[in-house]
Amino acid sequence: MASRNFYLQVIFRVLLLTLTALAMAFSILKAWYIILVLLAFFLVIQVHSLITFINNTNRKIAYFFDAIRNEDFTLRFPEKVAIESFKELNRSLNRVNGLIQEVHLQLQLREQYYQQILKQANIGIMTYNEKGHILFSNPTVEKLLNYRPLNHIKQVAQIDQQLYEIFAELKPFDRRLFLLTNEREKIQLALKATALSFDGKSLLLVTIQDIHKELDEKETDSWVRLIRVLTHEIMNTITPMTSISESILKYYKKGEQLISTEEIDQNHIENTVKGLEVIRAQGGDLMQFVQSYRSFLNLPPPDRSLVPVQKMLDKLIVLLAEQDQENRVRFEINTVPKDLELFIDEKQISQILINLGKNALQAMEGQKQGLVKITASTNEKGHKYIEILNNGPRIPPELIEEIFVPFFTTKNTGTGIGLSLSKQIMHLHGGSILVASNEHTVFTLIFE
Repeated sequence: MASRNFYLQVIFRVLLLTLTALAMAFSILKAWYIILVLLAFFLVIQVHSLITFINNTNRKIAYFFDAIRNEDFTLRFPEKVAIESFKELNRSLNRVNGLIQEVHLQLQLREQYYQQILKQANIGIMTYNEKGHILFSNPTVEKLLNYRPLNHIKQVAQIDQQLYEIFAELKPFDRRLFLLTNEREKIQLALKATALSFDGKSLLLVTIQDIHKELDEKETDSWVRLIRVLTHEIMNTITPMTSISESILKYYKKGEQLISTEEIDQNHIENTVKGLEVIRAQGGDLMQFVQSYRSFLNLPPPDRSLVPVQKMLDKLIVLLAEQDQENRVRFEINTVPKDLELFIDEKQISQILINLGKNALQAMEGQKQGLVKITASTNEKGHKYIEILNNGPRIPPELIEEIFVPFFTTKNTGTGIGLSLSKQIMHLHGGSILVASNEHTVFTLIFE
């Protein structure tokens, strides 16, 4: 409505100017000079009125947008004016101003709501730009780092130089662990970086979390599972030894009294020998179990050297092929590039690969067209890896977390130490071992 009245006003004034100009031209032709002067004066008044009208409208709109830009919503235009077009324009501007003010208030409330959520979060959240200026950090960050206020990541150097270097080198999607030590405590920090783009500027959002409690819970859980397995293995060994010992004692006792030598016959001796042989065998198994435990705890540090991966895998395939007497398993090796090298202890890593290879062969027992596929390459993060895939039965989901627990095994034979030992070897190499069992079972050794 306001724009239509404005256009009608402009059209009317332009038409009036046109008619005045035509009347002036006619007056010149007729030599009506007095009328010509009056028309010229009237023309000047019309032009001034038109300019004033347009300037007033433009000035109001300019004031309106200036007020919006400055977030000043107190500006009000009078709605009781004589000119109908101005009345409609003022009313429309006031209505739009009210709507924008309402939206602005809702955005402010929403922003305050999100700010409160971020402030109350148990995870530290920090955002900084390419120059290192910190645009936002919640109180949890300041509490974890024990430093406030945080304005630039260079301030982190005053907390810990190594932590500052991590912040300075962080890239989107990076994950880092850092043990922060101060005079009060040690804090295990987990850092995760995410890229953001705001107002055309690249920002980095970093979440910082104290995972010390989670690590303690994981460690406690690991100890509980380890003790459960140890108890199970030891009880399985000692229980038959105790039972057989009691049976042998019964051969030589009647109640609380020992039998006489005359009562001992060949049957007593044979049963005693059999019982002692079983006890000796069970004792040997227990000694082997303890020896496995000692080897697990006394693993030497890696003696590293540059090792050609293709050559190491070729040796592995020869060893595994000897285990596959029926030639029922097909072996594949894919090394990219062919001259890929690893800075490792070859004996220790070969021990892991042999263990995983044997496990794969055992998993495919009785299966035709078995496949063991070994891939060595570099992932998207620049980390070298070796992947061992087999097409045998998948590992049940409930056992995925258990298979790395020391002495846990689902086999009738074996100590259950192979995978836990492999995990420790990878830890000593600064890497990790992962398992996935979906369509196929895949073990991945990742080297930092």
